[in-house]
Amino acid sequence: MNTDIQNLTDTIRETSYALHCYLKNGLLEKVYENGLAHRLRKIGLNIKQQHPIPVTDEDGTLLGEYFADLLVNDTLIIELKAVKTLADEHTAQVLAYLRATNLKHGILINFGNPKLQIKKLAQ
Repeated sequence: MNTDIQNLTDTIRETSYALHCYLKNGLLEKVYENGLAHRLRKIGLNIKQQHPIPVTDEDGTLLGEYFADLLVNDTLIIELKAVKTLADEHTAQVLAYLRATNLKHGILINFGNPKLQIKKLAQ
């Protein structure tokens, strides 16, 4: 992993942890999305919320669209959850987003557990 993406993921982890310490668990996913986006923007990162990800067939026909919770600096996808614990389908969702965008790095964050869960994913 190159240094830039490692520094970026470290920053996201630290910011997510600070937000989780402040808000705790039990809120809606959207609250955590807005909070994390706000804090990451405050430190100068380019954040896009609910960024559309088109899914196309091999001939380019649009089959559907996903929406990534956060796209950071056009290089990293963050998918947020507010659930009891992360499941395999959450990991599969982020990996599908990475395939659809041809991006290499994603982070899955669960604010719903009393202990913050963060999973770095790469393709």
